[in-house]
Amino acid sequence: MRLPIRIYYEDTDCGGVVYYANYLKYFERGRTELLRALGVSTGLRKEGFLFVVRKAEAEYLAPCRYDDLIYLDTEISASTGATVTFRHSIIKEGSETEAVRGAVVLAAVGPDGRPARLPSQLRAALKTQGL
Repeated sequence: MRLPIRIYYEDTDCGGVVYYANYLKYFERGRTELLRALGVSTGLRKEGFLFVVRKAEAEYLAPCRYDDLIYLDTEISASTGATVTFRHSIIKEGSETEAVRGAVVLAAVGPDGRPARLPSQLRAALKTQGL
């Protein structure tokens, strides 16, 4: 899934470059929109589930700057009984070169905070993606 994002002043540091931690926020948007497109709500709390970030990584290859239009590509690359791995890639408008890439592993937990099997709604959506 591709998500366009405009870089606003609030996203940048004093040099006009995107503050590194904001890329994790962009990754969150990409995951949320991908799951929404698959018909899965990330608000599964009422069903007794939460998603927690188990692992996050980012590799910064080129700076993104104030007023750039970037494209965030998000895909699900793997899943287990209790986790889903998302791959993220950011490309600036007019470029085919990655500026940032990363991965985030989400884990499903129950109300007690212990690992839980992925919700059936998500497992069904993953099957449609061949995972």
